[in-house]
Amino acid sequence: MTADLADVRDELRAVARDLLRRSGRADTRAAWRLLANAGWLGLEVSVAHDGAGATFTEVAVIVEEMGRAAAPGPYLGAVVLGVGTLMQLEPGPGRDSLLRAAVSGDVVPAVALTDGALDTAGCCPPFRLVRAPAGLRLHGTAAFVPDAADAGWLLLLALDPGGAPVAVPVEPGTEGLGVTAQPVLDETRRMALVTADGVPVDDGAVWRFAGDPAAAVRRLLDRAAVAVACDSLGVSEAMLDAAAAYARVREQFGRPIGSFQAVKHACADMLVQVSVARGLVREAAGHLARDPAAGDAASVAASMAKSYACGSAVAVAGMAMQLHGGIGYTWESGIHVYLKRAALNRSLFGSPAAHRKRLGARYQP
Repeated sequence: MTADLADVRDELRAVARDLLRRSGRADTRAAWRLLANAGWLGLEVSVAHDGAGATFTEVAVIVEEMGRAAAPGPYLGAVVLGVGTLMQLEPGPGRDSLLRAAVSGDVVPAVALTDGALDTAGCCPPFRLVRAPAGLRLHGTAAFVPDAADAGWLLLLALDPGGAPVAVPVEPGTEGLGVTAQPVLDETRRMALVTADGVPVDDGAVWRFAGDPAAAVRRLLDRAAVAVACDSLGVSEAMLDAAAAYARVREQFGRPIGSFQAVKHACADMLVQVSVARGLVREAAGHLARDPAAGDAASVAASMAKSYACGSAVAVAGMAMQLHGGIGYTWESGIHVYLKRAALNRSLFGSPAAHRKRLGARYQP
């Protein structure tokens, strides 16, 4: 990375941190419009489609800062997954129109990527298209779909009658489509169960991936895993800063608790975990940014980042809560918000154990 690019990303990080701090944790249309006006919804999208022409590395900066602020909103579902999926589909009037609407913030897309389980061989779409006498019909179920309950359009990944992965755009309220909110531990995120029971689909509403469709779906899974790892890194950084700041001002036995060796060791352990996670996350984001078509190397980096960053975030947030003492277990401290977010991140798009299994499968004969 050149010095110029590093400076640009540092400036983007500073602006994002300040804007997210000022916008607070209100999940409102006004807050979403603020992100759209800042250009964050189309960072990777080409200028021809009203985007900024940047890379996934810039998106990773925003996602990390959203984790640091524990910011609500549909950025994961609409931008990381929604825009990311649209960019991998073949160009066409429908796709291009939806892409521009997503960049402007006028439409919030959501993607049903998996059925909630991680396949070590890749990602099998949770829906299927069946040729019936009356035409194509869509069937399937996807659980814990990010931001689907508030989406203006749903992109449902499915297998066509020939067995090839495709994306089917469906508008909420379509006959046979069910979207049911699923409460989760983390109140800053919104998940939904999406079901399709014979949803009618026109032949022209089946959007195909550019290039190898199976590889495209695997790239989307890697993209989702790295984004959640970026968010967890931001959570860890916020918890380390909070713990260190509290240890400097909280006094016990006439001296700051940060002067006690046990507290120093705990903070040092947190710093090591954050530093390792940062290296793995940025390496994985770099793989996706440098070569969106990268295969095995990007998947390996994604699984390493997801398994470590999401596991360590739970540990770091838990230690921060302990170092805050009794106040750390209260609503007033705000630590619980980060701990819950870290816990949900750990399970989204494959647990650490599932990703380690995915890595281990590479070495099996």
